[in-house]
Amino acid sequence: MIIPKTSEEIEIMRESALLVSKTLGMIATEIKPGITTLELDKMAEQFIRDHQAVPGFLGLYGCPSTLLTSVNEQVVHGLPTNRPIEEGDIVSVDCGVFKNNYYGDHAYTFEIGEVDPKTKKLLQVTKESLYIGIREFKAGNRVEDIGHAIQKYTESHGYGVVRELVGHGLGEKMHEDPEVPNYGKRGRGKLFVEGMVIAIEPMINMGTRNIKTLKDGWTIVTADKKPSAHFEHDVALVNGKPELLSTFAYIYKALGINSDEENEFRKVPLVV
Repeated sequence: MIIPKTSEEIEIMRESALLVSKTLGMIATEIKPGITTLELDKMAEQFIRDHQAVPGFLGLYGCPSTLLTSVNEQVVHGLPTNRPIEEGDIVSVDCGVFKNNYYGDHAYTFEIGEVDPKTKKLLQVTKESLYIGIREFKAGNRVEDIGHAIQKYTESHGYGVVRELVGHGLGEKMHEDPEVPNYGKRGRGKLFVEGMVIAIEPMINMGTRNIKTLKDGWTIVTADKKPSAHFEHDVALVNGKPELLSTFAYIYKALGINSDEENEFRKVPLVV
């Protein structure tokens, strides 16, 4: 059952989403060759607790970490390890927080130093597909309109769209209705309703869409060992239009990137 949020609840959820955004911005200043994802995980946990919240993933479904850090061919749910990050790696960092009884949850795939041009293109297209999907989150549309748009765009570049893992509703629980796949047919699925909040998160592989789970029971990798990218935003349906609750602006500030990609999804410009 879809649980619409009041305007007051959406503002509370915006605080949770922005704390995730700030955490990812902090990670952006620290993620570089030589650091381990386990070190990043400890930093993120401390940062979240210092901001009067608790890690949203830690303990959820038995998750042992604050961050899920997926490197290169890892798609999602990568557990932090003592392996140092290397020049040329890509690292998807997925983070959640629980604050004032509501969750925030979003993700960004970082380039570590100079990345192979083909991999850089994968990241670019995946992030573009995120916003293409967000534009479909509007009054009168249905769940699979998002997936159809993401699938059409990414497959046109020859990439594989993961089927087994999907976006989701968000609120007092990390995962609420509806499931939001990154593939589908137009006009199919649940109708969007005012006040709903969802996490849209394309998970796109350079090669095959097929995946497998490692022995740790968490880390999911591409079946052909080619790279995978993952970007995620929290979005509310407000006055029939998508409104971003999360932002990549803290990451961009840390990395010196100028971008106006989020402006169309905000009533008021975000000041970082």
